[in-house]
Formats: sequence, structure tokens, C-alpha cells
Amino acid sequence: MSILLLGKTGQVGFELHRTLSSLGNVMAPGRDKLDLLSEEAVANCLTTTKPSLIVNAAAWTAVDAAEEHRTEAERLNAGLPKQLANYVAAKSARLVHYSSDYVYPGGGGHTWQENSPTGPLNIYGGTKLRGDQDIAKSGANYLIFRTSWVYSARGNNFMKTMLRLAKNKTELSIVCDQIGAPTPARLIAQVTTLALHSQLDKGLYHLAPKGETSWHGFAQEIFRQAQEYGEQLTMGSEDAKPIPTSCYPTPATRPLNSRMDTTKLENALNIQFQDWRAELSLTLNEYLEK
Repeated sequence: MSILLLGKTGQVGFELHRTLSSLGNVMAPGRDKLDLLSEEAVANCLTTTKPSLIVNAAAWTAVDAAEEHRTEAERLNAGLPKQLANYVAAKSARLVHYSSDYVYPGGGGHTWQENSPTGPLNIYGGTKLRGDQDIAKSGANYLIFRTSWVYSARGNNFMKTMLRLAKNKTELSIVCDQIGAPTPARLIAQVTTLALHSQLDKGLYHLAPKGETSWHGFAQEIFRQAQEYGEQLTMGSEDAKPIPTSCYPTPATRPLNSRMDTTKLENALNIQFQDWRAELSLTLNEYLEK
């Protein structure tokens, strides 16, 4: 199988580069080789590489910056997926793409299902939703994995930021009314590869660990587990102070409810996701061992 992986330097892309090799030859051009903002450059790449599988881990993920850089966010989150889907549909290939909890309205305390009404609250969420919709309308053979709160042992993310701050701060104020499930990039890559091995049926699936927490709860668990691993921190879980979103204004509105039901994917692959705390332990151990 000829596989084209886009976004190899991102958190998810890095993990995918490792797991996809079991499926075939992986071509993963970096930013210096392929300008994803250029439709022409991407078209030339597709013509040259002729992939039978495209795994698109590229995206504009800077949520606040998307408010000012709408053109770039629109291209990477909507235009690029549409272009890839049209190629896949024409060539009878397959596409894997990653979506976000930000496509939902973000209210209430219920769990979002794949067919729940969408209603993005910001530019980032809107561009991600348009990418999903264009893929679904293209006639392509696709898998869309909609996930939330991605972090890993590499790159810039909440886990690593909290660990860095906890080594020189004695107190932190962290948002406590946004609820979701922190999802490690490693899990996303592992499930993607399993889905491709298993010939998972075309469609949209939620991909996240079990359970739920707030950013405040996530930070507390990071501090607790890090100290159990022997990390020297200047603050502990009790020094993380909960604050509402209203006390931490950002350019882009954040959803308060990012709970996602993963039953559809678990049943399709005959698996059960672990609790988010267990996934954090694995990721934190990997990071600290480095």
C-alpha cells in the first residue's frame, strides 16, 4: 500500500509516522518539501506520489490565531481536506482525516454523538466542520475521527506546559468549567492503524478515552502523577486553583461541553477505551523517561 501522510511534524502526525509503517510504504513530506497552503503544490504531490491511502494529520490548530488568520485556517482545515477527498473519490483511494470537538455548540451536560447537531463557536471550529462536510459530500471512501484535547510527549501541549510551570510556580489558576476527555496522540495513531487493518466501514467516529474532566482536573492529575514518578515540582495538586472560563478570556470562544460518546467506534472495532487517567499515565511515563 502506498501511503501519503500529511502533517508528520505535528503531535498526531509524529505518532502516525511510526504506526502506519505496518501497513505499507509511508511517504511523509515535511513543510520544506510540500506547501500545504498551496493547492497547486498539493495537486502536484498527489500526481507524483499516486497514494492509495492518504492520512491527513495536517491542520491549523492554533484556535485563537485562527480568528485573525482565517484564510490560512480555512485552507488547511477545509480546503485541503476537500481537495484530498476529491482526489480519493476520483482515484478509488482512501482518506483518513481528523476532526474536533469544537464543531459542536459546546453547551449542556450531555454527551455528543456522531449525529448530534453541530454549531461551532469560533473560526477554528467552523473551518473544521466545513472540512468534515466536504469530505462526506465528496463520494470518497473516508474515515473521519473526531477527537478532543490532544496532547503527547512531544510538541507543545497542555500537559507539558503544566509540568514546566509547576517547576517554578507555587500556584496556578486553571479553568474548571470546560469539560472533556484529554486524548493522547499515541492513542489516536494506534486506533487509526487498527481501524485500517480492520477495514473499518466508511464514516465518522468519535475517538477519545473514557471518562471526563476539566482543564483544572486534568492539571491536578498531571501534578499528582508527576510527583508519583518522582518529579520535583514547586506546587502540587492542591495549589491548582479553579476558575471559570469568564475569568480567562480568549479571542476565540471555547466550548464548555466537549463530552463525546465513543460507543460507535468501540463496537465497530470490538475494543474498549481506557479511562483518561490511565492514558495520561502512559503518556507522562513516556515523556519523563525521555
